[in-house]
Order: sequence, then C-alpha cells, then structure tokens
Amino acid sequence: MGPHPAVAAIRLAVRRVLTDILDDHGRAPGRAPHERPPSPLVLVACSGGADSMALASALAFEAPRLGVRAGGVTVDHGLQAGSDLRAAEVASRLRELGLDPVESAAVTVGRGGGPEAAARDARYAALDAAAERHGATAVLLGHTRDDQAETVLLGLARGSGIRSLSGMAAVSGADGRYRRPFLQLDRQTARKACMVQSLPVWDDPHNADPAYTRSRLRHEGLPALEKALGKGVVEALARTAQLSRDDADALDAWAGRAEAGVRDADGRLECAALHDLPPAVRRRVLRRAAIEAGAPAGSLFARHIEEVDRLITGWRGQGAINLPGRVVARRQGGRLVIRQG
Repeated sequence: MGPHPAVAAIRLAVRRVLTDILDDHGRAPGRAPHERPPSPLVLVACSGGADSMALASALAFEAPRLGVRAGGVTVDHGLQAGSDLRAAEVASRLRELGLDPVESAAVTVGRGGGPEAAARDARYAALDAAAERHGATAVLLGHTRDDQAETVLLGLARGSGIRSLSGMAAVSGADGRYRRPFLQLDRQTARKACMVQSLPVWDDPHNADPAYTRSRLRHEGLPALEKALGKGVVEALARTAQLSRDDADALDAWAGRAEAGVRDADGRLECAALHDLPPAVRRRVLRRAAIEAGAPAGSLFARHIEEVDRLITGWRGQGAINLPGRVVARRQGGRLVIRQG
C-alpha cells in the first residue's frame, strides 16, 4: 500500500522541485557537457510548524533517491521566551529525519518596516548566510496556497499595483536560490501529512496574535470572504497571483526595453519620450530609475511613483518629490533627474 494521499502530494511537489534544481545545476555556466556535476546541497528552512516540517520530511525522503544532499536551517528570531530552546528542538528533529548539515541561526530583529517585515528581513538574511556558508544550491520554503492567497490580499490592500498582486514566486532570490514547492498545496494537506507521519509540530503563537496583520487576515478576513463568497476563494486568489505575475513579468520586460529609448545621450530621462509611453510601462521605468538612484525597493510604493509620474503627465512647475532612501526626483529643462539628495 502506498503512502497517505497527503504524504504522496507533498513528496511529489518536492520531487518536481528537486528535479528542476538538478536540471539547473547540470547546466551551470562553465561546465562541460560531458562533465558530471557534483551532488547539489539543498537546505530546507524549517520553523517547526506543520508546513515546514512536512517539507523537511519530504525532502529527507526524496533527496537521497535523486542523488541530492539535504540539510536544514531553523532561525531563532529571539522574539519569545525560550525561543533558543525551541530552535534547538527543531534542529534535533531535522537531524532525526536524516538531514545534514543542520544548523540553528540566531538573529536580531530590527524595527524597520514594522515587526513582520523586520522579522522577515532578518530571517532571509540568515538563510542567505547559511546557504553561502554551506555552498547550498537552493533553499526550500514551506509557503502554501493559503499563504499565497493571504499575500495577494495584503497586496490588494496596499494598492501597490499588479506586481504586489502576483504574490510569491515559485522561484526567487539570487540565482533562483529560493524554491517554494507547496504553492499549489493547501495548508491542511501539509498538516495532515505531519499527522499521519506522527511528526511533532509547533504552532507559533504569533500566527494567532491579532496584533499582526497577516494573523487577522488568516483568522478573520479570509473566513469572512469564504462565508460571503463561498468556498474556492483561496484557489481563486492563488490563480490571480499567477496571472498577475505573468502580466507583470511581460510589462517589466517591456519597460526594460523601452528605457534605452527615453534617455538622452548623457543617460538622462527625457520627459517628452516618457510621456509617450503607456502609463504601466512609464511607471515601471520611473520605479527602476528610483531604485537605481538608491531608493529601497521595499519602501517604494505606488503613491511615490504616482507623484513622480505627475512630473511627466501633470507638469505645473511643481517642486521636487522626496522618495525613500533620501532620493529626490525633479524636473529640469525637459529632463527628469532622480538622484540622492
């Protein structure tokens, strides 16, 4: 008799991602076609929750069958009493699954951008460092379809445009480091897989704390939407994410090609040429220019770009626009100048 359907589903999702990683690894630049690539190392980021424990167990099962080395990382955010002991327990569980190397990384969470964003930034910095330290090809993350739906709704609430509606990418980070095998699986499947395998899981109390926006959305917002609109809201939001990502990728590529045509011989942006671009493309060019000038991408919102855009489409002699990162945008002699002030 085969594995439980939930276990089979998570293993299949991980197997597909590992196969993709092996394909990418074999095509690494500088490697001769006949050269046998070394076995890649794949790490799983594990908090001890149901999603990441299900992911860790599936990685431990599938990796040796595909010739992949598998390890794990758990991040201690230090935000709760006893978090160091809990991280040590998670690391121990990962070793019991057969993962190696395994480490617990302690981080200091700052205050920038709010508690959720600060914790996320610290976590990804720790995962990047662990991947570099161990020479890992990829890091697997346990985000599910439910997480994707929440991300789309948060983007919608921010009003940040189609890119924010595209949610989380299945592959992201430098050189495609981060992989999310579970974006097509619901949270309940991961929890069921843990239960039938008798995997101990830890439910982070922050996930139920109404002080956090995502927690309120998870426990109040999405259930209210499903009550009003019926089942299927999560699946529809996940589909919206993929469709939005496809559209956003196409517009980003268009903006990349268009940018060269709106700069003069000195590389300055020409307002008349910008005006002739479709609004969605023009705003992408402006956003790219602001980021290149030093504006942090995570702090640059649609309202900022709209203000800069008015220097092109609604010019009335207005003054400079202040952007995050001490970047200033102003119109001078038919040119748009964006630089740190």
